[in-house]
Amino acid sequence: MKFKRIFLIVTDSAGIGNARDAANFHQVGNHSDLGSNTWKHIAERMENGINVPTLEALGLGDLDEINGVKAGLNHKNSYAVALNEASNGKDTMTGHWEMMGILTTKPFQTFTDTGFPKELIDELEKRTGHKIIGNKSASGTEILKELGEESIRDNSLIVYTSSDSVLQICGHEKYLGLDKLYEYCEIARELCMKPEWFVGRIIARPYVGENKNEFKRTPNRHDYTVSPSGRTVMEILKEKGYSVNCVGKINDIFNGVGVTSTVHTVSNSDGMAKTLDLAKDSNFKEGLCFVNLVEFDSEYGHRRNPVGYGKALETFDKELDVLIKNLRENDLLMITADHGNDPTWAGTDHTREKVPLIIYSKLINDGKKLEDRNSFADIGDTILKNFNLTKEEGMIGEAIEEVIR
Repeated sequence: MKFKRIFLIVTDSAGIGNARDAANFHQVGNHSDLGSNTWKHIAERMENGINVPTLEALGLGDLDEINGVKAGLNHKNSYAVALNEASNGKDTMTGHWEMMGILTTKPFQTFTDTGFPKELIDELEKRTGHKIIGNKSASGTEILKELGEESIRDNSLIVYTSSDSVLQICGHEKYLGLDKLYEYCEIARELCMKPEWFVGRIIARPYVGENKNEFKRTPNRHDYTVSPSGRTVMEILKEKGYSVNCVGKINDIFNGVGVTSTVHTVSNSDGMAKTLDLAKDSNFKEGLCFVNLVEFDSEYGHRRNPVGYGKALETFDKELDVLIKNLRENDLLMITADHGNDPTWAGTDHTREKVPLIIYSKLINDGKKLEDRNSFADIGDTILKNFNLTKEEGMIGEAIEEVIR
C-alpha cells in the first residue's frame, strides 16, 4: 500500500456548483436546483469574501470562482477535483453510501409536503400510548418553541420531518426520559420498514428546558437507520483486518455495518478534535478514519444562514491546518461533501451539486486540478486500491489513479 492511514472528512452539504443533472432536481414548489452553488454563494454573502487559507493552499479555488479564495496557486502536495453524483438522490445516506461504492437508483421517500399518513400516526399512538402532535416538516428548534410546552403539559410526542427521508421524535429528557424516547423511536423504526411508510432514518431528538424561551436540544440524539443496500468499502476493509474508525454520525448512516470503532460528536469542532486525537493515536496504524461534520448542514444550510455557514467553514479551515500538521508522512487526507445545501437557494432542501474533493499527502509531489469525475464512489475505489483490494460485484467507482500510482 502507498498510504497506511486515510482520513476522509465530509463537510456535510458543502457543495461546489450545480451538478450536470441539477435541472432534474427540485425544491418544494418545483424550483430547480440548476444554478445552486453552496460554496460560491456563501462566499458572496461574506463581507470580504470567505477566508479559508488552508483550503485555498490546497487548491479549492481551482474548482470554482469563490470570493476570497485564490485560484492557480502551486499546490504540489494536493489534488483538487469535483465529483458528480451518480445516484438518484441528494440526501445524506445516498451521498455517503455512494462514497463507499453503492449506487442508489430509487431515491428515499420523503413526507415533506404532506406529513406522515394518518394510518402511521394512528399506529404510532397506539403502540406508544401517547398522542402525536406536529406531523409536519419543520425546523427542530422552531417546532420546540411551537409545541414543546404542549408536549410537556399533555405528555404528547412531537413528530416532525424535513426535506430528508426522516421521521424525528422530540421528547423531554426530564418528563419523558431518554429510555422511553429511544424505545418509541425503535417502535417507529419497526413501523417505518413497511414500504408505504419507509424512511431512511428515525431520529430521537431529546430536549431540556421549562418553557419555549429555554428549550434546547441535547447531545443525546440517536439515529435509527437501515443497513446499506449493498456491500461497502468499509465492510471489505474491516473483513481484511483494517481499522474503520468513524467520527460523528457515520456509524448511524451505515447502521454500524463495516465499523470497527465510533465516537459521538456534539459539534463540528468536537468532530475535528476527535479526528485529531485519532491522528495522534499510536494504536491507529492502518485503515480508514471516516468523519462527518453535520453542523454545516443542520445548523446553517437548512436554516438558510449563509454568513453563519461561512464562519463555520472558516473555523473548520483553521482546525484543518492543525490536523494537517499532525499527519504522518504516509497519511492521506480527503476532504469532500455528500450533497449541496445552498443557503441562498429557494426552499430549505438539499441542492443537487457537485462536491469538492481535496486530496492531500506529503507523499504527493505533482499536485494539480484534475478533471471532474462521474461518481462519489471514486473515493471508495481509491481507498480500496490503496490497500491492494478490489471492489466486489455490484459496487461502483473508479480509482483516481494519480493518487495511488
